[in-house]
Amino acid sequence: MVKLIYPMLLMVLVLAVSCNSDKSVKQKQQPNVLFIAIDDLNDWTGSLGGNKQVITPNLDKLASLGTQFTNAHASMAVCVASRNSLLSGLHPTTTGWYSLVNDHDAMVASYENVMENKQMLPELFKNNGYSTYCAGKIFHKGATDYPFLMHALWDDVLPEYKEKLRPIDYERGEGYGGYKFYPFPKEGSQLKRFYGDKLKDNHSLCGGPLDEADMPEGKMYDEFIAEYAIDKLQEDHTKPFFLSVGFVRPHVPYTAPRKYFEMYDRDKLKVPEIPVDEMTDIPLIGKSIAYNYGVSNMGDYQAVKGMGDDYLRHLVHSYLACVSFVDDQLGRVLKALENSKYADNTIIVLWSDHGQSFGEKMNFRKMSLWEESTRVPFYILTPDSKTNGEDCSKPVSLLDIYPTLVDLCNLPQQEHLEGNSLKKLIENPETDWPYPVVSSWRYKNYAIRSQDYRYIQYRDGSEELYDHTKDPGEHINLASNEAYKSIIEDHKKWIPKNAALPVGKTKWDGDEIDHKIDEWKKNDSIPYWLD
Repeated sequence: MVKLIYPMLLMVLVLAVSCNSDKSVKQKQQPNVLFIAIDDLNDWTGSLGGNKQVITPNLDKLASLGTQFTNAHASMAVCVASRNSLLSGLHPTTTGWYSLVNDHDAMVASYENVMENKQMLPELFKNNGYSTYCAGKIFHKGATDYPFLMHALWDDVLPEYKEKLRPIDYERGEGYGGYKFYPFPKEGSQLKRFYGDKLKDNHSLCGGPLDEADMPEGKMYDEFIAEYAIDKLQEDHTKPFFLSVGFVRPHVPYTAPRKYFEMYDRDKLKVPEIPVDEMTDIPLIGKSIAYNYGVSNMGDYQAVKGMGDDYLRHLVHSYLACVSFVDDQLGRVLKALENSKYADNTIIVLWSDHGQSFGEKMNFRKMSLWEESTRVPFYILTPDSKTNGEDCSKPVSLLDIYPTLVDLCNLPQQEHLEGNSLKKLIENPETDWPYPVVSSWRYKNYAIRSQDYRYIQYRDGSEELYDHTKDPGEHINLASNEAYKSIIEDHKKWIPKNAALPVGKTKWDGDEIDHKIDEWKKNDSIPYWLD
């Protein structure tokens, strides 16, 4: 009997070791993913150099350890469209998801049609053995609860911040999209206080320091988000995880704890230099875009300039403080990963959904086709890459994130994806890369960003072209220069042949851009600062 027992025990041990080995191999093949989004972060980081005075040690450290894509761009420069595109793997021109859609039934029908037999990025991970966690702003949650925002995509979600807000904070953001999640300055918006009834709405272009008593439970939402991520990284996980961390700063209003404002000497801050003739060579439709998507009845540029040059300095100071604040929260999460058991088998992906302007092209937000709006910080750190710490200057799109993670995590290939895997650029940042980035703004307005040029074609056929080797600020429109005709033709080849109508429309009958142009023509009243 004893002779039989020992072989049986030996067999059990061998099977146990074999099973554990299989699990270990699978864990190695399917790494964890720390998926970090930072809202409205432009190239004002130390490693990207968009602002030489910014303090971002943690973003800079990530750039030194991973692959920093220095020529990365959003497929559309606004929160909802950019995020929906990245997470679906589809361009807005394919889906018709150009902006926030408040017609719930129309959006549900569009979602069911577009995503039939397709999976959103977190859904793919969840359906392939991953635990999925979400804190903060990953999808854009606006006035309508779209199907792809539902908690079903995640195994666990951080509760929404509005549950922690005091009524006064909520009232300051009431009626303005998601701004109830962002505490306003203690005295409310400076723009609204200055202009009063002259501003109908959209008064979020403001900022200032907050003290502990000004924040729910004495903290910003991003601090709760960081704490959630840290807790998850300290837990024991039996499956690989996809941990999504969506920081909301530096989104307007530009408020942050006071200590981050004190990191900067306001009097020594440099502000963007805006040429007085910045818009003289911009087509009328481009001028309308710059005007429309800011303060609704005045235009952001005119509103800010009306408050004097010091207000621009105030906005720059406030934005820098918010950037340093969110960098600090990022550092807390990265430190927790570094100290965890998952450090050697976790991919880090960090991206921003679009850029942010501070007066360039008479624009103070995003929502355009120019460099300041589309360019984003974007980093990927893989545990086993031999090229970590190298920059890649090839033009890449946020659409490329989905197929890249499919490759890096050995997930089933998804036929619907419209981006390109960046795996070979991570392995060799200098490898040949024939793809420019296609960005759009609303319906049939496009920017094609190649290695050296930005070509813009508006839906009325008007054009812009900028040579980034000579004019990184995009001040000189070369579209009418015959010497660049062949370059324009090369870029035109990438313009989408077809574009889906915006959700809810059965035909194209114009939008705010067209209506403003009609008004200007009728009254011969283009604002002087755009003409």
